[in-house]
Amino acid sequence: MKSTLTRRLKEGNTSFPSERSAKKEWILDQPAQIVTTVDMIQWCTQTEDAITNMAEDPESLAQWFQANDDQLKMLTDLVRGNLTDLNRAKLAALITQDVHSKQIIEELKRDNVTSVYDFNWQKQLRYYYEEADAQSGSETLCVIRQIQALLTYGYEYMGATTRLVITPLTDKCWITITGALHIKLGANPAGPAGTGKTESTKDLAKGIAILCIVYNCSDQVDYQMMSRHFGGLAQQGCWTCLDEFNRILVEVLSVIAQQLQEIRAALLQGVDNFCF
Repeated sequence: MKSTLTRRLKEGNTSFPSERSAKKEWILDQPAQIVTTVDMIQWCTQTEDAITNMAEDPESLAQWFQANDDQLKMLTDLVRGNLTDLNRAKLAALITQDVHSKQIIEELKRDNVTSVYDFNWQKQLRYYYEEADAQSGSETLCVIRQIQALLTYGYEYMGATTRLVITPLTDKCWITITGALHIKLGANPAGPAGTGKTESTKDLAKGIAILCIVYNCSDQVDYQMMSRHFGGLAQQGCWTCLDEFNRILVEVLSVIAQQLQEIRAALLQGVDNFCF
């Protein structure tokens, strides 16, 4: 699965058309997951070019904003056409993503951002396609950066998924989660029921192609169930959302804390195996 996605992502990135007119065919030809990921990689590269060009051409961000607006119109025309369910789902996710991208450029333009090191750009979820390790001669990898955090694309097959509309609060939530993961910690979104804590976390996992397992905790959960759960997660390398975590009995929570500390210690040491 992962090698296939790695290959398809490389092919999709290489075949990405420079002419906007050829983009329709490219979108309909490529798998949904590749379309949304490569679209983000290319968008980040072109946005950084536009920001860098601001020194010589103060209108470069305005022109890039217009180009994004034209692309959204093209996608809107395309989605009105006679499409298969799969292509419609693919376009729906792409439009959701591109609307947010357009809002980011509007914000950058409004704040007169002229450097790629400006916080307004650094705080965005940015996708890059770069050499993983030149010394070992390893493959080019898709990496995701946000402020100081660096995450590797998970290459988990997601299919044609739906995406959440990204609000400024979603962005804040994601900055916290990626920042926590960077220092090998977990994040704890708190708030009233039904406000989208789980969905926001799942959507971030979807965006960086990592499997996210939602686990509903209750007072029936004991430390053995959790140790099996954590053991599986550690072997697979996926995320988990522990819903209603506060329902677990306090004496069980103390053991879970111990288990999490063991996993974190192993992550900090960067070892492949540890005794759990």
